[in-house]
Amino acid sequence: MQQIDFSLVDWSRAQFALTAMYHWIFVPLTLGLSFILAIMESIYVKTGNPEWKKITKFWMNLFGINFAIGVATGIILEFEFGTNWSNYSWFVGDIFGAPLAIEGIMAFFMESTFIAIMFFGWNKVSKKAHLTATWLTAIGSNLSGLWILVANSWMQNPVGMAFNPDTARNEMHNFSDVLFNPVAMNKFLHTITSGYLLAAIFVVGVSSWFLLKKREEQFAMKSIIVASLFGILAAVYTIFSGDESARVVAKHQPMKFAAMEALYDGQQNAPLVAVGFFGSPSPEQPNQQQFALKFEIPNMLSYLAFLDANAFVPGIRDLVHGNEERGIISYKEKIAKGKVAIDALAAYKNAKKAKNEQEAADALKVFKENFNYFGYGYYFGKDPHMLVPNVKISFYAFHTMVILGGFFLVLLIYIYFLARNNKLQDKRWLLWTALWTIPLVYLAQQAGWVVAEVGRQPWVIQDLMPNIAAVSQIDTYSVQITFFLFLLVFTALLIAEIKIMLTTVRKGPEITENSTKK
Repeated sequence: MQQIDFSLVDWSRAQFALTAMYHWIFVPLTLGLSFILAIMESIYVKTGNPEWKKITKFWMNLFGINFAIGVATGIILEFEFGTNWSNYSWFVGDIFGAPLAIEGIMAFFMESTFIAIMFFGWNKVSKKAHLTATWLTAIGSNLSGLWILVANSWMQNPVGMAFNPDTARNEMHNFSDVLFNPVAMNKFLHTITSGYLLAAIFVVGVSSWFLLKKREEQFAMKSIIVASLFGILAAVYTIFSGDESARVVAKHQPMKFAAMEALYDGQQNAPLVAVGFFGSPSPEQPNQQQFALKFEIPNMLSYLAFLDANAFVPGIRDLVHGNEERGIISYKEKIAKGKVAIDALAAYKNAKKAKNEQEAADALKVFKENFNYFGYGYYFGKDPHMLVPNVKISFYAFHTMVILGGFFLVLLIYIYFLARNNKLQDKRWLLWTALWTIPLVYLAQQAGWVVAEVGRQPWVIQDLMPNIAAVSQIDTYSVQITFFLFLLVFTALLIAEIKIMLTTVRKGPEITENSTKK
């Protein structure tokens, strides 16, 4: 097994994380704002009230600015699979490439086709044709999210495939298993509804700024009522789908689940740490984060994971060192089985090359018996604790996301009922809160992806391929250079977007004579 350059792995991970996190600044607003636009335009078409057209066009301008920059960062993200993670692309390209190809052919085609009508067809097509284009743009945007999340979810729970020992590649055998992977369905629903929640808070926050400035108050109130109701529904479903996602994680990625709660020793009637703060690790247990302060809800973690308050939830030590009573084998055993699988694959290839069919058949049998632990073999001779994700980051990111999610729901409910009763304008403290909640909802979005991706480390494909095997064998220095170049470019794009959007907001929802003609 070749020598591992951990600095190359770390820098490649950092570059991909940088690109993904910047990309995800733009995507959720696109997902949610597209449907808010479609709802607002539907009201315009139904009522014929030009005020709703003005409202729709204003938010459409902000959607367009965000959409353009999101596409640019997304393209770079896909290129990095070939440049920085070529071994991964070879290993699973037949499977991972299929959803991305569908996304490009179908979803992106829908977006690029109908978005032109949406922006430039106001006076060129009928109201209903334009509304149809707006709805199809929204559907296309969200279909893009579906196929990308299907691909990502397959990495977290690889299904519907078989390994071809002759090519050393995984091949898709059942597309429906990949599409309807339980991880994919929950991740898609949770992710897009969280995007709807972000867009709702964005609209409410910006509209609150207009009320604070006592400008365009009718526009602002109408926008707040639509967005807050949309956001309440999205928040409720985001919480519901997040709860279901936790059970899926507990079943398919128990180490991630344990890291999310910093659970080191498995327990029956396991409590949920609602709020916790870490102190310094003790010298006696250097691999364990110690809580300096925590507030627990009894039995809640067992119920959250298995809908049974008495259920046993495995902890990090159970998974690393094994728990014979619970039927959990240790990472040391998995590493040994993985090494057997890797050696058996090499023996199979050598036997095939030597045209020794019996020896090849024997090696293939051993390989298949141990294939489920294939990825663990890359850690042969290494500390099994290297297979534990960063507990502190996973814990804080998960709890930040959950606490903020609850806050967003309460805030939107309060704002909606005040707006419906025309009492919101006098609550300046609440308007300021809504405005400054915009960065918090972006923080929650980023925290969600940190949980999803940091929590599954070091796996690029769960149990089958760790990052040390997936990375391209390129010069570390070149990755460092591109990291800082991307950081500079992405930051410049983000600053440009914020500046353009702020200028658009300050300008306000203007409506021209031409835009009102039909």
